[in-house]
Amino acid sequence: MNGNNVFSNLLWRFSERIGAKLISVIVNLILARILAPELYGTVTIVLVFTEILQVFVESGFGTALIQKKDADDLDFSSVFFFNLAISVVLYALLFAAAPMIARLYRKPELLQVVRVVGLILIIAGVRNVQQAYVSRNMLFKRFFFATLGGTITAAIVGIGMAVKGFGVWAYVTQYLLNNLVGTLILWFTVKWRPKLQFSPERLKGLFSYGWKLLVSSVLNIVSDKLRPLIIGYRFSASDLSFYNEGILFPNLIVDNVNSSIDSVLLPALSQQQDSSENVKAMTRRAIQISSYIMWPLMIGLFVCARPLVSLLLGEEWLPCVPFLRIFSLYYALFPIHTANLNAIKAMGRSDIFLKLEVAKRILDLAFVVGTIFIGVKAMAFGLLTEGFLCLFINAFPNKRLCGYAFTEQMKDIFPAFLLSAAMGAAVYALSLLGLGNLVTLVLQVLLGAVIYVGVSALLKLEPFRYLLGIAGKLLKRGN
Repeated sequence: MNGNNVFSNLLWRFSERIGAKLISVIVNLILARILAPELYGTVTIVLVFTEILQVFVESGFGTALIQKKDADDLDFSSVFFFNLAISVVLYALLFAAAPMIARLYRKPELLQVVRVVGLILIIAGVRNVQQAYVSRNMLFKRFFFATLGGTITAAIVGIGMAVKGFGVWAYVTQYLLNNLVGTLILWFTVKWRPKLQFSPERLKGLFSYGWKLLVSSVLNIVSDKLRPLIIGYRFSASDLSFYNEGILFPNLIVDNVNSSIDSVLLPALSQQQDSSENVKAMTRRAIQISSYIMWPLMIGLFVCARPLVSLLLGEEWLPCVPFLRIFSLYYALFPIHTANLNAIKAMGRSDIFLKLEVAKRILDLAFVVGTIFIGVKAMAFGLLTEGFLCLFINAFPNKRLCGYAFTEQMKDIFPAFLLSAAMGAAVYALSLLGLGNLVTLVLQVLLGAVIYVGVSALLKLEPFRYLLGIAGKLLKRGN
């Protein structure tokens, strides 16, 4: 697969993610103005449980279908029916467990919310193989229209319900409708349909690769959601809302870039799995470009956190500012993690991937236990510290697998980090002038962009020249 095709798919995937996230964040901001932080905390508790169960619906088979060189309709159909059956079983279990969850968190209203939001598991059972098919065949243009269709439809309905006073059900409906409409659009625009065939032998073969990814994903999602579960139980729903709103803005940026790279890079790397040199070159390019894009955005978000929250969410949400700053630094590391882990998966080493996840989850548990009795901010700081340690853990195997050592990776991202830090210092100085929030924010964004782009051009940084070259090709193609 040539670089232009990879970049074209990456562009479609990024456009899809950024469009969907921007709309979702606008909806989130509007709902945050209408609904109280307490209501947000209630829904967040439920979403934690459903997101954990969705990992079991996927079962590692989606990645196995992408990675398998000769996957055919029998493979895809077998996985489709298996995933659908698992999703129905898991929904039944969640439905039965709803009263216990409501009692555990001392919130009777959770009973019905859990049972309704749990329907996402059935939707995920249908959607998963569709997504694997689209990713394997690099049809990311289809994702663009499906995701935006679902997001826009759900946004209109969700905001309308919130204005009419439906409270927590406005958020629930918006969440479910987003996924349902996107799945239906994908169903009607992608040619693949499951055939009435099922092969336990094919399923077993895929599972031999996928089970390690399943266990890894379970460990990862449980670890990721452990803090929200604990915060919601030990502290208050408002504390959980501030914690999660702190994640909102950095996640908006990083999830778009990171998920775009993740979904496009894995199938592209899988096609080069027999050449360690090609895998290294593509992984190196991904780390350089994503870090060059990510670091200035995250440093800028760190510096502009207070005026941004005050303007968009309101003064009552200012307690989320410390969390926003912590998570800005934490999420800045994600593209490096993603590129390294995709290189390992693409080369068929799901065994190494699982060992890394076990090691990281033990580390994560240690940080949770060490900070839980201190406070919510301490738990967030623990996660940030863990993120930096995991840079080395995720990069370590690739020195042997494709010759891309941790020290070489740090050298590749150092220019972007240094330039971003200098830009952040200059942008922060504007906040000392005592101007209004809106004026300060606008000036900070403009100054940051001028400094970063200007110095990049002056120093002729490699990622800047690469992106400039791609932009030039796209402009020529448009003409």
